[in-house]
Amino acid sequence: MTDRDPDFVTPEIKAKLRRKNRLMRAGRVEEAGALVERIGKDIKRRSKTRFKKLDSKTGAKDMWTAVRQLTGRQHQQPAVDGVTAESLNDHYAAISTDSTYSQPPRKQSASPIELQYISEWCVFKLLDNLHHTATGLDGLPAWFLRLGAPAFYKPVCQLFNQSLYTSTVPEQWKCARIRPAPKVSIPTRHADFRPISITPVLTRIMEKSVVRRFLYPTFLSPPQILSFSDQFAFRPTGSPAAAIISLLHTVTSMLLSNPYVVVISLDFSKAFDTVRHSTLLEKLAQLDTPDEVYNWLVDFFSGHTHCTVYRNQTSTLQSINASIIQGSAIGPAAYVVNAGDLHTVTPNNHLVKFADDTYLIIPASNLNSRSAEVDNIETWASTDNLTLNRTKTKKVVFVDTRRKR
Repeated sequence: MTDRDPDFVTPEIKAKLRRKNRLMRAGRVEEAGALVERIGKDIKRRSKTRFKKLDSKTGAKDMWTAVRQLTGRQHQQPAVDGVTAESLNDHYAAISTDSTYSQPPRKQSASPIELQYISEWCVFKLLDNLHHTATGLDGLPAWFLRLGAPAFYKPVCQLFNQSLYTSTVPEQWKCARIRPAPKVSIPTRHADFRPISITPVLTRIMEKSVVRRFLYPTFLSPPQILSFSDQFAFRPTGSPAAAIISLLHTVTSMLLSNPYVVVISLDFSKAFDTVRHSTLLEKLAQLDTPDEVYNWLVDFFSGHTHCTVYRNQTSTLQSINASIIQGSAIGPAAYVVNAGDLHTVTPNNHLVKFADDTYLIIPASNLNSRSAEVDNIETWASTDNLTLNRTKTKKVVFVDTRRKR
């Protein structure tokens, strides 16, 4: 037992969890599943016993404290010496800064004809189906936009179409509020906090419309320099299950003609927060989208600012000139495009990507190509302002134990 174990974990429950893991490794899935059900009942029984001691009517504060401890959600952010809202904001701004930034050019062939890029019905459905979500710096909450959808959808639709026609994103939509979330149980430095950006609800709705209307269709017929068939995140036909199936299928297929297969798990440091805008937009320019939509993307990625809220303090706004803007709806699809030109340099080697998690698969016959492949990936990362973290890059070797030696 350690201090990181949740309150509901007892030595008996932890022993059962270890036994469950041993059963899974041994392929005894049904026994492991039955044990999981018993573990769930034990946890439920222990939690119920704890809540029986609390009176929800007179001790609501104690009850919610117990709920937050049980779910791992802390109401108050932990205090760390030397960490303030301003210092955190400076830390995040430094990460999302490109020292060699250059303003991406716009296309001069945009249509002068005003079109309806997004329909009123599409906007109404997006507003009417809004779920509870954090409110951005513009102060417009999701519940207000949802309840007012019948009255708001026409002017909001006109605003969206005017924004695309003029290739202009309102400055207010480019401001984000960061709420840091601890990555470890006891944070001690700035890097122990993950930046969670909260952008205005309206811009998230419009970004979602742009992604569905213009970007997703281009993933089906990409240009030659880009390939999305090996990417399984942030696209309509991708999923974690599909990524795992592809990885296992590739490895098992290689094992038919190779004694072993090497899989290298690659780690990019702060990948989403450091993407270079100029190279990203060069790739976005290759997609079959209207010129005015591409120019809108150029404007969207320029002029972003953010502030940080930490322990009830709010920092000043800081400008950034890198990142795909975590918390935005367009950021995940943009990263898919950014990674679209990452390919292997040796035939029969393969890549499997799930967002920034990248797996390089090398059969035994190509073992000598490892250094060339990793060097190529590192060069690609440097061009896009990313950093390949070699210390976190891991290797696993798959061997077919049924093969006769």
